[in-house]
Amino acid sequence: MLESGDLRKGLKIELDGDPYIIIQFAFVKPGKGKSLYKCKLKNMLTGVQFDRTFRSGDKFKEANLEEQEMEYLYSDNNGYCFMNTSTYEQEFLSKDHVDELMKFLKENTVCNVLFFNETPIDLSLPNFVNLRVVKTDPWVKGDTAAGSTKPATLETDYVVQVPPFINGEQLVKIDTRTGQYVERVKE
Repeated sequence: MLESGDLRKGLKIELDGDPYIIIQFAFVKPGKGKSLYKCKLKNMLTGVQFDRTFRSGDKFKEANLEEQEMEYLYSDNNGYCFMNTSTYEQEFLSKDHVDELMKFLKENTVCNVLFFNETPIDLSLPNFVNLRVVKTDPWVKGDTAAGSTKPATLETDYVVQVPPFINGEQLVKIDTRTGQYVERVKE
């Protein structure tokens, strides 16, 4: 059990059966009475955020969260299939968990899946992934203006701005946090 004195930014607690993460935290000591702990909480299942004040002496249950390394295998009508890299058990994640990340996800990509009470609730990709360019305009001689870019379609159908020297079938490194081109990968 955690007490109100243990509260801090980034701590994951369980309230009313749901996992919450503290995204803002402030300690307040009024002139008289018990200390107050003002927190901004985010529900890790629904994404809803709200403010809540706790008093000194309040107790909390730590959220039963576990992160496992899993490999993306395929998608079908049941969802997106991931395999635990240590136990080889397979889990299906829904479209809600994966939808926005599919632009960076290809088969055999190793990711981290967050579980709450043995149910997958979140997916985090590596910071960088290597994806192949499948379509881009050819390089035009003299197109060397500083900062010029052109659109390139990657193997996941994601369109990213790349420098003019990038051609089709080349491997490029993409930052999954920003969605931007980082560098060309030598093969």
